[in-house]
Amino acid sequence: MAINEGDVLVATSPYIPGFKTVKVVGIALGITVRSRGIGGRFLAGLRSLAGGEIIEFTEMAEQARKQAIDRMIQHAKSLGANAVISFRLDSNAVGEYMDEIIAYGTAVIIQPGNDNAQE
Repeated sequence: MAINEGDVLVATSPYIPGFKTVKVVGIALGITVRSRGIGGRFLAGLRSLAGGEIIEFTEMAEQARKQAIDRMIQHAKSLGANAVISFRLDSNAVGEYMDEIIAYGTAVIIQPGNDNAQE
């Protein structure tokens, strides 16, 4: 899977087909910690009684993932990278009502050419 975020390519694979990795510049990280407010927790609690998807938490999770990815891309840019390979997302519970979302990968400089998997 590859995501083209403007001038930074993001891929879950350790290489990007059609591109050669010319330099590894470091680890790119993006972190956010989110908590649903008391009102959102109350509504989610009511929804959980009926079963099914809890939209309040789904929306919060989507926003948190997007923010963590955006921060990782900004960090990669600050390192001088134009791609992030081996991209991953991780999450951890922090306390009873908070979640930490971490986006990370290897920040690299790539250029068009044979991809590294063929070497």
